Amino acid sequence: MHLSKSLREAYTDEHLSAREAQRLAEFIAWGPAVFQASRLMLKWGILEKLRDSDGGMTRSEVCQATGLSDYAAKCLLEASLSIGLVSVNAESNRYDLTKTGWFLINDPATRVNIDFVNDVNYEGWFHLGESLREGKPEGLRHFGPWKTIYEGLSSLPEDARRSWFAFDHFYSDSSFPEALSIVFDTHHVKSLYDVGGNTGKWALQCVGYSKEAEVTVLDLPQQIKLMRENIKGKEGSERIHGIGIDLLDAQAAIPPHEGNLDALWMSQFLDCFSMPQIVSILERAAKVMTGSTRLFIMETLWDRQRFEPASLCLTMTSLYFAALANGNSKMYNTEDMEQCIDKAGLEVEHIYDHLGQGHSIIVCKKKQQEI
Repeated sequence: MHLSKSLREAYTDEHLSAREAQRLAEFIAWGPAVFQASRLMLKWGILEKLRDSDGGMTRSEVCQATGLSDYAAKCLLEASLSIGLVSVNAESNRYDLTKTGWFLINDPATRVNIDFVNDVNYEGWFHLGESLREGKPEGLRHFGPWKTIYEGLSSLPEDARRSWFAFDHFYSDSSFPEALSIVFDTHHVKSLYDVGGNTGKWALQCVGYSKEAEVTVLDLPQQIKLMRENIKGKEGSERIHGIGIDLLDAQAAIPPHEGNLDALWMSQFLDCFSMPQIVSILERAAKVMTGSTRLFIMETLWDRQRFEPASLCLTMTSLYFAALANGNSKMYNTEDMEQCIDKAGLEVEHIYDHLGQGHSIIVCKKKQQEI
């Protein structure tokens, strides 16, 4: 297994004492309560008020500042002591923010993840076991009757829809500047298929970055409709085109490009499919590629992360895919992706690592014998 240096240090040896391991086991057991209490400390502004206070706050001061009852404040503050969000001065009974509490407020990834977990995943994960056994997103049914979450994105409750797109865009957007340079400066791409282009955010970045770029977004018909609404009237939108296609249908061929196709772009797309489905999609991509066409796969591969907390986020995201997204995909590692690429008749030309929030771009070309 490929593991980055920090992951090799974290995942190949036991680091905890028996007492630390026991505490972590209890932390896991009470995980749902830990999450909800922490979320309310954030939502109700308690952590921010502690951060901005001069020397901490007493419980009564927290009540005055937030309008909470003494009972509510006591429950949350005492739980937060055990969680590690706050500390207390035993003499003055003043509560103050810890480093963990500070990160909960100030780390953008953590804020996005909290909303995503609460608004999209929390109820659905009750059905995680069923989902893993059946290979179906059984946790999705409380939102709607769809086979995958992608079919129902436009119909999700507003909070869930907003948090889903915030999560999706946060992780991709941070990588856009470096990715644009790789695609257009290093590889000199002019014509691009944006496969799984969603709302057209990447397509707009492309036509804004390169005045020569022509981008065709391929996605589900309902997503193409959303994309066209999103790009309407924006600079360069006349160079963005759309093709509705269900790539889960193995018979749905990627249409050939009218001219020379320089590249296909798949960003945070292949993790939405099982490995056999990925092979099918890549095989169809290979059919429209020439010897000069390059396929760019941008993914957050969990084994290539520079820091372990990022891998934690990614392996937990796999459980979202299992219970809510589709029941059969995950956040993949390098070995998984390379296996799919090879089976599809492609080969890895180069891998760019550590873009934005931990993305890698795998650049692929057709195998010599396939040209």
